[in-house]
Amino acid sequence: MASPTLFHLQIYRTLPEIERADAIVDRISKAIALGLLKVGERLPPEAALSEMFGVGGATLREALAALRGQGVVETRRGRSGGTFVVSQPRTQTDVIRDWFLSTSISEIRDIGDEHSAIAATTIRLACERAEAHDFDRLQELARALVLAATPEARAPADSRFHVELAISAQSPRLAAAEIRLQEETVQQLWTPLTVPFDPEQATAEHLELVRAVAQDQPEKAQKLVLEHIRRNIFHLIDTKLTLGYAQSIQDVQ
Repeated sequence: MASPTLFHLQIYRTLPEIERADAIVDRISKAIALGLLKVGERLPPEAALSEMFGVGGATLREALAALRGQGVVETRRGRSGGTFVVSQPRTQTDVIRDWFLSTSISEIRDIGDEHSAIAATTIRLACERAEAHDFDRLQELARALVLAATPEARAPADSRFHVELAISAQSPRLAAAEIRLQEETVQQLWTPLTVPFDPEQATAEHLELVRAVAQDQPEKAQKLVLEHIRRNIFHLIDTKLTLGYAQSIQDVQ
């Protein structure tokens, strides 16, 4: 088996004692939703997965059966067989709406504050440490966002770009933090509950970030990434306010 990438190490890291099959289902589902695992990709063999997750074979098989039941993966037999990702998990609109209604504006701003702090350091390190082959890859991932045809496809395209940008900084802790932050907000950002988020503008901002990193311009790159996150947070707050107003009108009626 090929050497695992940094984000694969995050996906398949050992589970705490209290987590079992449900935790595996949750982690793999989130990895697919974030674009870290792509449709058509084969998961590692079951023996390797059991070892990486730190669980027994029965627990792993239970998790894979649940994922198959959700239509997210399928297992194929034969020499070229294995377990393959076959679809994105469905976006649960009601869950996203409930998140907006139950999360305060100050909590959304706090997410933005943390993301800004992580991204500001990450982008500076990317300017310093990114290698030549990273730039073409990042440009390709940036353009994948505007080419995505649906909000369900845009969310993983967006998060995959940001995670790969963090990986180019060569800091596993910062990459893990970026993955966690993407898990918190990327579905909320792209699920069109009110005014849809603009993929063309987001793509243009991603491409600007790549150019700044490729040209080793840390001050410009940091300014761009902070503006990018600020616009994302403003969109989340606007969505919350719109949904909250609609909910208050409905409650009165």
